[in-house]
Amino acid sequence: MDLLRDPRAIALLLAASITIMSNATISPSLPGIEAMYADTPNAGLLTRLLVTAPALLIAISAPFAGMAADRFGRKRQLLVGVILFAIAGSAGLWLNSLYAVLASRLILGLAVAAVMTAQAALLGDIFSGPDRGRFMGLQMSAVNFGGFIFISLAGWLAGLNALYPFALYAVAALYLPFLWKALPDTRGGPAPEHGPASGDGEANWLAVLCFVIFLCGLAFVLFYVMPTQVPYYLAANGHTDPSMAGLVMACVVLAAGVASLFFGPIRMRLGRGGTPALGFAIMAVGFFVLQVVHAIPVYCAGALLVGAGVGLVMPNFVAIALDVAPPNHRGAVSGAITTAIFLGQFISPIVSQPVIDTFGYDIAFEATAVVLLIIVPAVFFGLRRPRRELAGA
Repeated sequence: MDLLRDPRAIALLLAASITIMSNATISPSLPGIEAMYADTPNAGLLTRLLVTAPALLIAISAPFAGMAADRFGRKRQLLVGVILFAIAGSAGLWLNSLYAVLASRLILGLAVAAVMTAQAALLGDIFSGPDRGRFMGLQMSAVNFGGFIFISLAGWLAGLNALYPFALYAVAALYLPFLWKALPDTRGGPAPEHGPASGDGEANWLAVLCFVIFLCGLAFVLFYVMPTQVPYYLAANGHTDPSMAGLVMACVVLAAGVASLFFGPIRMRLGRGGTPALGFAIMAVGFFVLQVVHAIPVYCAGALLVGAGVGLVMPNFVAIALDVAPPNHRGAVSGAITTAIFLGQFISPIVSQPVIDTFGYDIAFEATAVVLLIIVPAVFFGLRRPRRELAGA
């Protein structure tokens, strides 16, 4: 099946691409926003919370959004979430109080939770088998390439006016007519053209799901060492030009986008245990390379490896959860995965900073690589499909 000719697939990719904007889009504007609201008490802290507040709200609200998607329908929730995303995300353009902008960012977190959980449940309803695996790879690419485009635009707009990047959130409103027309209104039923889905899921689906949720959170705790610590790591080693940090992070995003394009074929060959195990191993090599030689080409090589590993790891979590869970629980399952993703983002600097303060960046990166290598066999054996299921497939 050619997914890029399916309007449902395109609609789901558009919905996925906007979620990358929730946190990082306004990052280039933070110094300018802080200067605009310099008279506000604790302006420095409040400005930084504009980036992290949506992640915390997403982590808290995603399970409830997932259950709502199961009960009230995925399409309705996705459309409402996109509307709220466009309004709350762009609110910084016209609000005149830093506290009000922060409140709008909290509402944005609720919108992202609604969109992500409904979108994930919809893809589980619409696609199955190899089509689902191929779609997860395309989705990861859409998220990464979308992030690259939106963040690049945000940097340019921030140079014109610190508030202009907020306008990018309004782009979501342009998607609404197509989303409304292209997406079916499902409540956990399989798409007819892809055959019936199991009504009960795998026999041990809850145990597999708990393991996947744990791995998802751990993966983001480890991966987010890159965006939260690498800019400071480069500066500590004499590379103070912000464009150098941008170059290294661009390597991560682009490598993840390219690698995820091959996720579907690789997963068919290596299986649901072998694919993330390979991804974690590649990430481990990348973190080790980062601290071998303090030179930009080496940093970029390490970043490319970390990004390639992430491109193979991240699509697995939602794909496995949707594979094993009963169809009528897909919303709740996608909510649990979403919570793990954003809770991992929020926790990452809390975990990594004490290690860096005590041992330094090089040891911290080595420790990250060691942890990733340790979990490789657990991922491989823990996520393999049982032989009896493979025989009956």
